[in-house]
Amino acid sequence: MKKILTVLIFFLVSQLATLNVLAGSDGTLEINNKSKEQSAEVKDCFEPVNRAIFTFNQGLDKVFFKPIAKGYRYLPKPIRSGTGNALNNLSNLVTIPNNILQGQFKEAGVNTLRFSINTTLGIAGIFDVASYYGLNKLDKEDYGQTLGTWGVKEGCYFVLPVLGPTTVRDTLGSIVNLTGGDPWYNVTIGADTKFFENSDYYYSRLATGVDFRAKNLEAFDNLEKNSLDLYASVRSLYLQDRKRKIQNSDEITETMNDDDWEEIDTQ
Repeated sequence: MKKILTVLIFFLVSQLATLNVLAGSDGTLEINNKSKEQSAEVKDCFEPVNRAIFTFNQGLDKVFFKPIAKGYRYLPKPIRSGTGNALNNLSNLVTIPNNILQGQFKEAGVNTLRFSINTTLGIAGIFDVASYYGLNKLDKEDYGQTLGTWGVKEGCYFVLPVLGPTTVRDTLGSIVNLTGGDPWYNVTIGADTKFFENSDYYYSRLATGVDFRAKNLEAFDNLEKNSLDLYASVRSLYLQDRKRKIQNSDEITETMNDDDWEEIDTQ
């Protein structure tokens, strides 16, 4: 039964974690007006198959993942905020080594201090104490972004069942996480310790996806409602967002949904 639950959590995590690559440092979804131009250079090598898989994934989202996110929105605001803070703190374990690999030593220092302060004084990151000391949140970094800064091209765009949109480069970056690049993965799954179980990793990844999906319910609804071709819109959004993050661009973007928890609570 435990193995079945772990597999189920893995599939939930896979779908929801895909959404998280589109999130900014504040957890909201953004889209650029020039997305089609920026993503045109990346080949959609398997478009007919990709579209079929995309439709399947959309069905899963409507039946399972979206209702979970809606339910999460009913939780008290302090619980949601604390959960978001803790998960953001945990993400520094991947961001910090990628800051270093990209030569972002200042950012690595800030994120290291944030992680240390929030993990201790902030009680495992539930409270963002570091921000009170002027150490504000920075953008997340991952191994796919690092490969991009090193000049590795995207390769073909493709959509995986449940896992969702990706590219050859981002897939390689994800593999690094599973081969020692993610300290949280290492201590929960890679190492046999008495402090953590395999399910702790999957639960944390699931919570990350749910938190992001809940913050952007309206954003995805608007995207679906206003897109003549939802598949093409998601593809453009994914590719241009990855490019913007790799370039660490500060260009002005058109945010699909500016709602934060404070505004959501008034609806």
